[in-house]
Amino acid sequence: MFQHIIEADWLMDHLQDENVRIVDCRFYLGERQKGYREYQEEHIAGAVYADLERHLSGGVGQHGGRHPLPDIDEFVAFIENLGISPDMTVVAYDSQAGAMASRFWWLMKYIGHDRVYVLNGGFPNWKKHSFPVSAEQPLFNKTVYPSSIQLSMLAQMEEVKDRLNDGKTLLIDSREEKRYAGIEEPVDSVAGHIPGAINKFWREALDEHGMWKEPEELQKRFAEAAGHENIIVYCGSGVTACPNVLALTELGFQNVKLYLGSWSDWITYEGNLIATDID
Repeated sequence: MFQHIIEADWLMDHLQDENVRIVDCRFYLGERQKGYREYQEEHIAGAVYADLERHLSGGVGQHGGRHPLPDIDEFVAFIENLGISPDMTVVAYDSQAGAMASRFWWLMKYIGHDRVYVLNGGFPNWKKHSFPVSAEQPLFNKTVYPSSIQLSMLAQMEEVKDRLNDGKTLLIDSREEKRYAGIEEPVDSVAGHIPGAINKFWREALDEHGMWKEPEELQKRFAEAAGHENIIVYCGSGVTACPNVLALTELGFQNVKLYLGSWSDWITYEGNLIATDID
């Protein structure tokens, strides 16, 4: 039984509930407009759209990585324009095995929203069930959202650096093994990983159909996390780390932080150590 992941059957049963808001987060890193075009063509009936780079990220600067934390006031204003209030149940989905939806989930948790979930299997699973889709873009009355920022969910570069050798912190790199090892780096200017990090490729939290693995399987996958006072998760730019954060939260870990700037932030600081697995 999942606590932060919701099934398509549940959403179908509550599709008409006024207190349920559905958010389409489809986004493709190589084709920035594709996700929104897909949303315009068809989406879960009643869903609104959130764009990774316009709504779920801030402006790129010297530091902060490729998908920095958005300005929180602007993000809250966006949430208000979607008609979301603190008492609502919010369900996010994508077609990227939950990567983009998990980023939205994390941001909502960060501003203090309790009832936010990721749709298991995303849009492909919804379509598989032949559940209702629509091209209509709904409009909702603007709300007032009093945010309550959860600073304990976020790790900055300085904290990561300070905790590298403390023995109490587990650092998890969520990228593919070849990128973690420094064998290849198709996106960022430097290859490798943060020293001491273990590799848990985010996609391995899901099966080949994009469905989340059962908690028993996730528990085995994150066996190393037990006993650590702190867990810090990162990826390339703070997006695909979010599924690992969600999975760890699902397992009941209370001490999980997202290094949102991630590898693309780490490498912008002169003197930060870099490790590889290349002989």
